[in-house]
Amino acid sequence: MTGARLRLLAWLVSLAGFLAACTPTVGLQEQVSAPATPAAAAEAPPSGAASAPAGTAAAAPPAPIEAATPAAPLPTPLPTQVPAPVAAPQPFALNLYREGDFVPQYTFDWCVAASIQMAHNLIDDTGGGTWADSGQQGELWEMARARSSDSFNGANPFGWAQVLTASGMGPYGVVSIPDYQEALRTAARAIAETGRPVGLVMWSGRHAWVMSGFESVGDPREFPEFSVTGVHVLDPLYPYGSGQWGPSPAPNALLAPEQLATQFVVREPRRWSSGLPVGYLLVLPQAG
Repeated sequence: MTGARLRLLAWLVSLAGFLAACTPTVGLQEQVSAPATPAAAAEAPPSGAASAPAGTAAAAPPAPIEAATPAAPLPTPLPTQVPAPVAAPQPFALNLYREGDFVPQYTFDWCVAASIQMAHNLIDDTGGGTWADSGQQGELWEMARARSSDSFNGANPFGWAQVLTASGMGPYGVVSIPDYQEALRTAARAIAETGRPVGLVMWSGRHAWVMSGFESVGDPREFPEFSVTGVHVLDPLYPYGSGQWGPSPAPNALLAPEQLATQFVVREPRRWSSGLPVGYLLVLPQAG
């Protein structure tokens, strides 16, 4: 019996081992080793990619980083233009007079003729000779009177201007300016621009002086609003003067505008008919 039991027991043990080897094992190992279906294989992430946790949407792949485009350089600001300071007018002086230019009038009527002679002397710097002869002065007087027309049978500013022009010193013209300061500026500007003297019609149209130069604040050629501070004059009646209008200034005297205004006054219209408006009369040099 003992040997038969041992053989039976050995047989049972062998049978149990066989049966254990044939029983299928269901678990995590079986799921991992199971072959994937075609649909699952299509959705499976590539090898090495992490799977999204269950219940959450898969994150979109990051957009590719584009190369940064360099910004255009900002324009360099232009330097601020600072306006140049305007120069202030400075004292200015111009005088055509030279020793020997003055000529007296040889009669009490010949002031225009003497002024023509002085104008020639102020303009002529060639050494051609001074005009001072009394005979010549008489001729110039007759020339001016022939070109004038007034009730006194004398020489008026128009005849004066025409003889200056005919004698090679022109052109000259007659102007009437209503404002005194503007008349002085007009005369000074003409001297500065032409280099020729100006005739002043004095004593309300009864007498003739020559303006040979001036002093001012500002050069008339640079500052339109310059101011005249002094006037150089030649009175051919010197040294006699007038009991009504005052003494004659010395040749080349520098008069303040207030001093000149005592004898340089507005022309009296009834003296002669000129066709010009009432004002301060100038025998003015003009551009050639």
